[in-house]
Amino acid sequence: MPVPRRFDRRPPERDTTRVNERIRVPEVRVIGDDGAQIGVMRTDQALRMAQDRDLDLVEVAPEARPPVVRILDYSKYKYEQAQKKKTAKKHQTQVVTREIKFRPKIADHDYATKKGHVIRFLKGKDKVKVTIMFRGREVTHPERGRDLLERLVEDLGDICQVDQRPSLEGRNMTMMLSPSKEVLNGTWVPKSEREGEADEDGPDAEDTGIVVGGDEATDEPAAETDVETPTPAPTDA
Repeated sequence: MPVPRRFDRRPPERDTTRVNERIRVPEVRVIGDDGAQIGVMRTDQALRMAQDRDLDLVEVAPEARPPVVRILDYSKYKYEQAQKKKTAKKHQTQVVTREIKFRPKIADHDYATKKGHVIRFLKGKDKVKVTIMFRGREVTHPERGRDLLERLVEDLGDICQVDQRPSLEGRNMTMMLSPSKEVLNGTWVPKSEREGEADEDGPDAEDTGIVVGGDEATDEPAAETDVETPTPAPTDA
């Protein structure tokens, strides 16, 4: 946990980079301000060369033999390094682990509430540590806690993946969950919405004609046909 600045009594971080007169070795390997290799020379000579160009002599590889120095604008160099560090930190993904606790005999209403918290944490791309707390003789029935955790995983569906299966540690049973790939990629859709879309896209029974063993039914009236009526034969009186 970070210490508030007004209570922090640690000395400020000191810049350990050796610059100009702080470079005490007798000779150095010099790189020019254009990146070209100048070669090995005495330190005082390299310092004069940097001062003639109104730049600084900065040690960039102190472990080399002789150490490698570069002629550059040190204030600008520090600014660029700070910006690179800031950009790299921005792209880092900070993983937060949340914890939520259940009891083996939890009521359905409390279970639904805590399950909602777990879903909210996972949608926020946080890991969740689920803990079942046993009291007294409850610890003699660990299967109740395991069944509760398995029920939770089944209810969460595809929003989570199990990183650590239920394990009993003392009087607590723990399980570790993390967001699924769909959540991390931003493609996860709640099950209720998926089912709603499926109903909307399905066929409408009123608009679908069902034809069994014949031509397709039409609304046009049947064509009239002439039927010849036979004339009865004359009979003798």
